[in-house]
Amino acid sequence: MPDGSLTIGFIGLGNMGAPMTARLIQAGHRVHAYDVSETARAHAVDLGAVEAATLSEAVTDADVVILMLPNSDIVDAVAGDDAFSRSLKAGALVIDMSSSEPLRTKALADVLARAGIRFIDAPVSGGVTGAVRGTLTIMLGCPPELLERVTPLLELLGRPVRVGDVGAGHAIKALNNLLSATHLWITSEAMVVGQKFGIDPEVMLSVFNSSSGRSGSTENKWPNFILTQTYASGFGLRLMLKDMKIAANLADELGVPSQLGEDAIRHWSAASESLEPTADHTEVARWIQQRAHDSTPE
Repeated sequence: MPDGSLTIGFIGLGNMGAPMTARLIQAGHRVHAYDVSETARAHAVDLGAVEAATLSEAVTDADVVILMLPNSDIVDAVAGDDAFSRSLKAGALVIDMSSSEPLRTKALADVLARAGIRFIDAPVSGGVTGAVRGTLTIMLGCPPELLERVTPLLELLGRPVRVGDVGAGHAIKALNNLLSATHLWITSEAMVVGQKFGIDPEVMLSVFNSSSGRSGSTENKWPNFILTQTYASGFGLRLMLKDMKIAANLADELGVPSQLGEDAIRHWSAASESLEPTADHTEVARWIQQRAHDSTPE
């Protein structure tokens, strides 16, 4: 392997984990890949990874372990397991790139610190396209002294930005997605109203994007995934809803009112109950359009 290459244990080889693994391999790192899915592990091998049949195999001898898992329950089950800690070599660093709960992240970091393990969080934004292209925004929660160590590795995946100490990455990721979801919902309602009035949707987007109403929803989601009717952003509706709830729960735990956030969660929950479990999050726009159509008087 090239000088400076690392042995990386990568846990979680789904829609995001697989292309992230590929980029690390292309950069010359040795990746020991693990997922509960045999199919996912086989795909990682096709990308050039070394298959790990067990979690312990993935992390043994790893300089860095990256977690890309669905939620804090699974992160705790993996990283909080004594076998996980015992399998890590001295000096190994664990990076949780999942969308986890910030206060649980801090608690887990404290537990692992007592075992001599450094644990930091680095959740991402940018979807599957960003993972493939290496353009993810990486929200890094870590002590300042670790920044120099992790930056070269994370730059292979996107743009790392230190946002604070451990847990801060997961906090800002959830807050970002609460903003994103709220933007998408109100944008979709506005687009439906404008179209009902007879305004061309592309004209509306052009005006919004040169005015104060612009957002990621008007600049990206509506033109690329909704007007095209592909609804294929690569980020699931239920994952978006999960992150929204993390943000609202954090506000509640800190004693901060989040009234609009809680309202947005209720709206998204109603859409989630009506749409398929695998629905892309941009499909809420179609659901809003259909609801408006159904409520229009004959």
